[in-house]
Amino acid sequence: MPTPSAECAPPLTPCWHPAFAPGAQDLHVAFRAEFELPAAGEVEFRVLGASWYVGWIDGRPFCEGPARFPAGFPEYSTFRATLAAGRHPLAFHVNHAGVITRFLQGIEPFLACSVRAAGRELPLPWKCAPLAGYTPHVRRINPVLGFIEWCDTRQVPDWTAAGFDDGAWVPAVPVTRPLGPVRPLSCANPRSLPLELTPAAAGLLVETFGYERDDPPARFFLRDLAPAGLPPQGVWRRYDLGRVRLMRPRFELDLPAGAVVEFAYSEALHHGRVAPWITLSTGESCNLDHYVARGGRQEFGPLAPRGGRFLEVHVLAPPAAVAFHREAVVERAYYGAAGGSLRTGDALLDQIWTVGVETHRACAEDALTDNPTRERGQWAGDVVTVGMDIAAAAFADLRMCRRGLVQCAQSARADGLVAGLCPGTPEYLTTYAAQWITACLHYWELTGDRALLAEMLPAAERNLAAFAQQLTDDGVQDGLGWGFVDWGYVRNPGPSDQGVNLHALAAMRDLARWCDALGHPDRAAHHRALAARLAAIIARYYAAEFAAGGDAWERIGYHRAALGLRLGLFDATPAAGGRAFLKAHMRRCFPNDPAAPRLSDPGANHPRLITPYFGHFALPELIEHGDMDFVLGQYRTCWGWSLGDGRTTWLEVFDTRWSHCHQWAGCPTWQLSRYLLGLQPRYDLGAANFAVALATGSLTQAAGTVPLAGQEGVVTVAWTKDAAGLHYTLTTPVPLVLHLAASLAGGTPRRVAVDRTFTASWPLAACR
Repeated sequence: MPTPSAECAPPLTPCWHPAFAPGAQDLHVAFRAEFELPAAGEVEFRVLGASWYVGWIDGRPFCEGPARFPAGFPEYSTFRATLAAGRHPLAFHVNHAGVITRFLQGIEPFLACSVRAAGRELPLPWKCAPLAGYTPHVRRINPVLGFIEWCDTRQVPDWTAAGFDDGAWVPAVPVTRPLGPVRPLSCANPRSLPLELTPAAAGLLVETFGYERDDPPARFFLRDLAPAGLPPQGVWRRYDLGRVRLMRPRFELDLPAGAVVEFAYSEALHHGRVAPWITLSTGESCNLDHYVARGGRQEFGPLAPRGGRFLEVHVLAPPAAVAFHREAVVERAYYGAAGGSLRTGDALLDQIWTVGVETHRACAEDALTDNPTRERGQWAGDVVTVGMDIAAAAFADLRMCRRGLVQCAQSARADGLVAGLCPGTPEYLTTYAAQWITACLHYWELTGDRALLAEMLPAAERNLAAFAQQLTDDGVQDGLGWGFVDWGYVRNPGPSDQGVNLHALAAMRDLARWCDALGHPDRAAHHRALAARLAAIIARYYAAEFAAGGDAWERIGYHRAALGLRLGLFDATPAAGGRAFLKAHMRRCFPNDPAAPRLSDPGANHPRLITPYFGHFALPELIEHGDMDFVLGQYRTCWGWSLGDGRTTWLEVFDTRWSHCHQWAGCPTWQLSRYLLGLQPRYDLGAANFAVALATGSLTQAAGTVPLAGQEGVVTVAWTKDAAGLHYTLTTPVPLVLHLAASLAGGTPRRVAVDRTFTASWPLAACR
């Protein structure tokens, strides 16, 4: 990877307040500049920062950021606005957390912004001032996020307005930061989607606990919301946002000066209340914000977005003096409406498909994150496995997935192992590093972007070299990194984790194919030889288990059985036994068996567990060998259970004590689209190429749409069954090439060029 340069490259010049003290935390700093626009027209703003910012032009908000980046590879965001001729005030509010978060590593603060109009850059004489109304570092949201807002707005003037006098502010000064060359953002900007709210419940409140900063979330939660014996001290309202979202409240209230407004957020209600704590945070959490009103009609809400489905607002003021004029949130999301769709005639399956898409949307901002509330971290596992396939089933734009793959490589460890979490608080997982290689190749299949393979090949080979350095006659050694196979996974005895070895074997085989695609046969042969060595080690492990007698599959276990079957490591007879074991295992696990052990927390490992995440690996093996009805039953039973109590996004695991919004739990979405509509993108074979194979079980109909990667329009598919067979119709807005599976083409695979419409009838046995 390139070596970072000493400072931010032109045309962006970083600046900051001259009185900044290194190491300061939770600073809120305002920036203002005015520019003269000679003629009306479009203006382009290029913005970069190492801290959360929101920008206003002519007093109206128009941008936010930054998009996360490793320090050596910064990317500026581009925003555009059409403005009238004349003078325009530009304002930014920047919150420097001063702590390492999941978004960025510890880069000292700066703001860099340029304005271009009619092909030239306009001068920006920046002035700045600290916003004194914000009390710093009252509480962290949790140990991997920044700070809550605690603000007395009486001390914060309306400084974004056009007529504000900034004469007392000081000029911002240029600063240098250890950044690499600056490039434009390689995906689209996240969207700001407004959502007007109606209260689900409301009433009066009284305080019952402590001083206001003794324990803010406890004080909030312990307020009496149905006071009987004490006089009311304020009002409250609770809102259901429909699903978990990454959002900012935007409430316009008319209040007396000194009134207190608090917003609290949660993914689920606890005892009917919004509980402002975040589960599994690895430390204290405080999911709320606190404001003191300046008096009169005023907008309230945090600068940075928060995660949750339920929002509760408490206003501490005489109830008769409180007036709500606007109740809304603004969601931060990468995607708009999905282009993909699916209808099966089974309402539950259709709902499961949609919830997968909506959970994916909730976890997509400037990166595909694990969840919007607890971490907002870009874990490779969310990109390289389930996430990319859900994106391809629902959306045409996969650039955010590409950016995630690239950032994993940019954040690689010194030995070459690519990051499993980045760019903030990087973590290194052997399994995710292996899956990253497979995912780069799969991105090529989904998009035709061969340039990614050329760009990432050096990183891929360094990554695999890290595995080779730790490969002994027993397999990959545990010291390479965190061998995360799955939550609840029980490792095999011995010096090497065979679950890790199986992921590594897939990576070695795929890197050989990668090198073949780029015309490097010698390097491909090297990786195949390494794969053959590891495959022999794994084969000895399986052989020893079968030779030991008894229930070998039970000792091998669910995960190692599924991964071995996926890699074709068993002959036909043992493979059939392995698939039978997978089904029997699932039936013995919760939610299939309500009495089975529960995955109550990350340490509750047990051999009788399944997770939604691992369905990404295990279920296709069953679908592709004629067990679609069993898999559809798993969707209805297990994912149907996850929809209980009105949930509208996926639980992280099959237990309610974890996050309630994890897109990596959504494998049914891509599997239903892929196998029921029959289209597998194979853009590696050429633009708009699709492999066609169907697995429909006993369903009698399906219809839906498949996005065209990087293009407008969708492919539409519909089929029905009768006694004569399955009758399939496909329509497309662009020419396609279909590669029909042998089962659909009379025993020999066949290539079909389609201009607009393709119809066929196939025997039911070919579509099981």
